[in-house]
Amino acid sequence: MPTPKLSCAFYTGPDTPDHIALAERLGYHRAWVYDSPALCLDAWSTLARAADRTERIGLATGVAVPALRHLFVTASAIATIESIAPGRFTFGVGTGFTGLRALGHKPMKWADIPPYVQALKALLRGESVRWEGKTMQLMHATGYLPELPIDFEVYMAAEGPKGLAVAREHADGVLTVNADPGEGWEKSARWALGTVLDDGESPTSDRVWAAAGHAAVVLYHLYYEAGYDLNTLPNGAAWAEMISSLSAEERHVLLHKGHLMEVSEHDDRLIPRETVEPMTFTGTVEVLRARIEEMGAKGISEVVYQPAGPDIRRELEAFAQLAPATTAVN
Repeated sequence: MPTPKLSCAFYTGPDTPDHIALAERLGYHRAWVYDSPALCLDAWSTLARAADRTERIGLATGVAVPALRHLFVTASAIATIESIAPGRFTFGVGTGFTGLRALGHKPMKWADIPPYVQALKALLRGESVRWEGKTMQLMHATGYLPELPIDFEVYMAAEGPKGLAVAREHADGVLTVNADPGEGWEKSARWALGTVLDDGESPTSDRVWAAAGHAAVVLYHLYYEAGYDLNTLPNGAAWAEMISSLSAEERHVLLHKGHLMEVSEHDDRLIPRETVEPMTFTGTVEVLRARIEEMGAKGISEVVYQPAGPDIRRELEAFAQLAPATTAVN
């Protein structure tokens, strides 16, 4: 089984374009950027800025949420990226576990994702579509749109059986964080949240907590939002009691503060640092390289690392070490 390609994902901020340029120099295959407007800066303008700074690395939304963007806004955004970085864009799309939950709303229904993707592809082939009860088409003036058709891959972020079934039928690939996507995927990307330990470094150190604490915390957020039993997580009962005591009107705001990037004050008080090593992608180079090889044996074709904490450069450089010595990162 081939060794998975190493990619990276970013909690989108002002320095992300430069970090994507660094990722290209380090040999990463693709850079995915988050599209959660309550938490991150704009994904599409970030991709455009990164496209101007790079020549090879793939550029992707990781992931876009259709409910947050009109179909034609997304079509125009894809055309913009294509005009700067031809052939390098991948459309990652999902129901909005973070993008909508952070706004206090439930994720989209999976049934609403395929029509959006199908219409998007049709528009960028130069076809007209029926949308919102009207016939619509891209109508850019001559010279203001890249040559059509614009071709791009679609990856769907899925965790449960319903989402995986939709992705298998309507996408070129699948993205997962916690779920095993099963067999039969030609393209399967797996998120990796954590940090590479320095020689002799304690997994409970301040640096590790700053760089990877978010990766343990997000599991508590997932359990809470999905209705799983928090008693199965270390100090989960006390954490659940604290979350339940928050104002129902503002609970989603406090719950998602720092989500996927840093540990909030209330999470820091109750979630043990000892959760990081067993619950996240944290370990020495040798340990994590072995875990990547295990992923490859299960059919994962791409491992996507999201650096976090105060030193993104350090995280990208450390993770790039996980590529086998005989295999290029890309």
